[in-house]
Amino acid sequence: MDKIYDCIIIGSGPAGYSSSIYIARADLNHILYTGNKPGGQLIETNEIENYPGFPKGIKGYILMKKLQKQAERFGSKIKFNSVKDINFYKNKKHEIILDNNEKLKTKTIIIATGASPKYLDIDNEKSLIGHGISTCATCDGFFYKKKNVAIIGGGDKALEEAIYLSKICNNIYIIIRKNKIKASKILENKILHINNIKLLFNNEVKKIIGLKTLEYLLCKNNISNEEKKINVKAMFLAIGNKPNTNLVKKKLYLDYNGYIITKKGSTKTNIPGVFAAGDVQDPIYRQAITSAGTGCMAAIDVEKYLTLF
Repeated sequence: MDKIYDCIIIGSGPAGYSSSIYIARADLNHILYTGNKPGGQLIETNEIENYPGFPKGIKGYILMKKLQKQAERFGSKIKFNSVKDINFYKNKKHEIILDNNEKLKTKTIIIATGASPKYLDIDNEKSLIGHGISTCATCDGFFYKKKNVAIIGGGDKALEEAIYLSKICNNIYIIIRKNKIKASKILENKILHINNIKLLFNNEVKKIIGLKTLEYLLCKNNISNEEKKINVKAMFLAIGNKPNTNLVKKKLYLDYNGYIITKKGSTKTNIPGVFAAGDVQDPIYRQAITSAGTGCMAAIDVEKYLTLF
């Protein structure tokens, strides 16, 4: 008879590791599959200063290594494979298929595959992540205190981050590809009354200059074709995130933007025994601490579900 696991966790960010810690402490037979990016987005974050318990801050990859070791301490099995497909069965045992074509059966699954920020896809962008380029002003803004920074985007996130940065940075340049802001009116009104926020409409970043750290941006006006050098020490991308839900498309209920829909006040999806935690189901907060919290919730939901299995 094939071995049947109590739970399989897919994803190794704060949500995945948090759920594995709780699942292990509940003495449930489980495995966590890291996917092709062990540690998730946080391994690309140079310094984290807003995660509780680290008064001097901590590097992203170190935090994720600590979470992994903590899970292993309680008996979690961590495997560095990717899940390439899932077969969900209502009121039955689910099946996952790994990248090596191995098939495993499990009573429950926690989807914690996270989300990926959208990038401009221009030269030098990826190489300077953590060295002047960031996707989270709340996480990294403090490191550019009293310096000039740029934000790419014209939606709510871009304006919210600009307001946050205006309190700690010198000048904030919001670079907007179109000729208008697409954020809510209340946010637009707020930034128009903040003196150190500068709006650059009809502009796109064409070049990112810098070897080890960001030195400046070269922008081009879409109407006049005029090129302009913007001297900034950081560029914050606020052009959206894409949830990593290719694995469950047409299998789980997703919202308009592709995030997994969970039942209010829980991590339950539309399929019994399948739960979602972290950024893959959170288009709003997207913080390490909130991901860890929903990872805990998913583990507790799993434990409750198994008592009725």
